[in-house]
Amino acid sequence: MTTEKLAPPTHTGVRIAANGLGQRVRDGRRILDDISLTIDPGEVVAILGASGAGKTTLLETLARVRRASTGTVRHDGGGPADAIGFVPQDDIIHRELPLERTLRYAARLRLPPGTTPAEVTRRVAEVLGELGLSDRAGLPVGRLSGGERKRASIAVELLTRPGVFFLDEPTSGLDPAIAVDLLRVLRTLADAGATVVLTTHQVTDVELCDRVVVLTRAGRLAFAGPPAAAREFFGVRSLAEVYLRLDEADDPATWPGRFAARRDNDPDRPDNDPERPDSGPDRRGSDPQRSAGAPAVGVAGSGRSQGRWRQWAVLTARNTEIVARNRLTLAILLGSPLLVLGMFALLFRPGAFDPARPSPNVTVMILFWIAFGGFFFGLTYGLLQICTELPILRRERLAGVRFGPYLLAKVAVLLPLLALVDLALLGVLRGSDRLPPVGGADFAALYATLLLSSAAALALGLLCSAAVSDAAQATLMLPMLCFPQVLFVGAILPVPAMATGGQWLSYAMSNRWAFEGLGHTADVPRLWRDGGSPLGPPLLATYGDSFSRPVWVNWLILGGFVLLFLGATWAVLVRAESRRAV
Repeated sequence: MTTEKLAPPTHTGVRIAANGLGQRVRDGRRILDDISLTIDPGEVVAILGASGAGKTTLLETLARVRRASTGTVRHDGGGPADAIGFVPQDDIIHRELPLERTLRYAARLRLPPGTTPAEVTRRVAEVLGELGLSDRAGLPVGRLSGGERKRASIAVELLTRPGVFFLDEPTSGLDPAIAVDLLRVLRTLADAGATVVLTTHQVTDVELCDRVVVLTRAGRLAFAGPPAAAREFFGVRSLAEVYLRLDEADDPATWPGRFAARRDNDPDRPDNDPERPDSGPDRRGSDPQRSAGAPAVGVAGSGRSQGRWRQWAVLTARNTEIVARNRLTLAILLGSPLLVLGMFALLFRPGAFDPARPSPNVTVMILFWIAFGGFFFGLTYGLLQICTELPILRRERLAGVRFGPYLLAKVAVLLPLLALVDLALLGVLRGSDRLPPVGGADFAALYATLLLSSAAALALGLLCSAAVSDAAQATLMLPMLCFPQVLFVGAILPVPAMATGGQWLSYAMSNRWAFEGLGHTADVPRLWRDGGSPLGPPLLATYGDSFSRPVWVNWLILGGFVLLFLGATWAVLVRAESRRAV
C-alpha cells in the first residue's frame, strides 16, 4: 500500500490523563479497577490483556464513549472537545455503497454547516489518497478486503482531522502483512501529530507501538510503558509470555502491586503526573466538563451543529441509495408483496362482494387478509432496519446524529415503498372483482386505512429492531408479533365473542382497527343484512358494533399507534445509549 503524506490533524495532539478509573457493570461487578495512566500526543499506545480483561471497556472509557463509574478522564490540548475519532471493532460503514459515496455522506454529516459540495469532494479525495484508497473509491465497501475496510473506517474518522484516534481491535481477522500495513498507517497518523490508542490481542502489533498498557484479568493495571520495558518488567523474551506470567501469579494483585511500587519509586516521575493515585490536578488546566468522564456525544466532528432537517435530508438520501443499490433487498421488498398478492388471487374467488349474492364468510377473510397483508409488509420492512446497523448508529451518535432524524429518515424511505405495494394490492384485488364495487372516495378510504396499518406495523418493526441486538433475534420475533395480530383481531373469532382477557388484548392490536375500518368502508353490515344470504344476519349479530365506527376513528387509532411505536423506538434507543454510558 502506498499513501500520500498525511496532513496534520486540524487540532493539536491530545494528551489523555486518566486517574483512578473504575468501571462496574449493572450487577455491581467491577471490570476496571483503579486505572491511572497518561498518553501523550504523537504516541501509539496498545492496550493488552486476556479476553474479559476490560480492554474495550478501558478504550471506551478513555474515549469518553462510556462514563467511568469512578475516577476521571481528561483530554488536554487538541482544541475543541469534538476532535476525536473512534473506530469500533465492527464495521461502521454501510457495505452497499461505493466507498467514495460512503465518505461523502459521512462528510456531509460531520463537516461544519455551510461546507460546499466542492469542499466535500476535495476532502473526500484527500482522505482516500492519504490512506491509499483512491483506486478503490468506486467499489462497494462490501467488496473491499478486510484491511481496506479497516482503512475505510479510519477514513470516515479522518474526514474531520481529529487529534486523537481510538481503535478497538483494528487488526482482528487480518493476515499479518495487512495488519502491519494498517499499523504503519496508524504510525503515520501519530507522526503527523495525532494520539493513537488501540486494543489488540496480537502481541506482534505492540512492536510497532510506542507504549503498551497491560491489564490483568481482574481489570487492574499491571504495566504501562515501552514494549522493551514491559519485557524487562515481566522477565520475558516475548510479550506473548506476559499472559502466562499474569496467570502464574498466586495473588491477582501481584503484578499491579509491583508496578505501582515501581512507579512510585521512579525519581524522574513528576509529582503532578496523573499516573500517581495521589497526583494533583493537571497544572495546564482543563475544561471541568471534559474532566468529569461525561459521555462524549458529538466527539467526532461538527455533526452536532448540523440541524435536524439537514441530518434528516442526508440520512434519507443515503438510505434511498442503499436500498436502490442493493438489488436483492429491493427485489424482496417489492417482490414479496407480489407473491402474497398472487396467493390471494389463488385463494379467493371473484364475486364475494356481489350485492346480489354475497358470501359473508369469504368477505370477512378477504378483509382480514388484506389488513394482515398491510401489517405484515410494514412489520417485515422495519424489523431489520436498526439491529443490522447498530455499530454504525452508535458511531454516528458520537458524530452528533440525533435519533429523531435517524428514525424519520427510515420512515421517509420505507413508507413510499409500502404505499406502492399497498396500492398495487388493492388495485389488483379491485380489478379482479375481489373487493366491493366502491367508488373513488371509498377506494381512497380503503387505501388510507391499509396504508396507516402498514405505517403502524413499520413503526412496530422499528421498535422491535431497536430492542434487539442482531438480526437473528429480530427474525425470531416475527411469529410472536404476527400470531396475536391474527388471533385477537376479531376476524377468526369476533371480539364480542372473545373471553374478557382477549377482548382487552384486542384493543392493543393495530390490525383490529385496520380490519374494522376496511369493513366499515366496504359496508359489510348492509351487505350481510340485505344480501339475501341466510348466514348474513347471524354473522352480523356476532360482530356487534365492530363495523359501526366512522372510519376516521379507526384512522386516529392507527395514527396513534404510529406515534406511540415511533416514540417508544426513540425511548429504547436513548435508554440503550444511557445504559452503555453507565
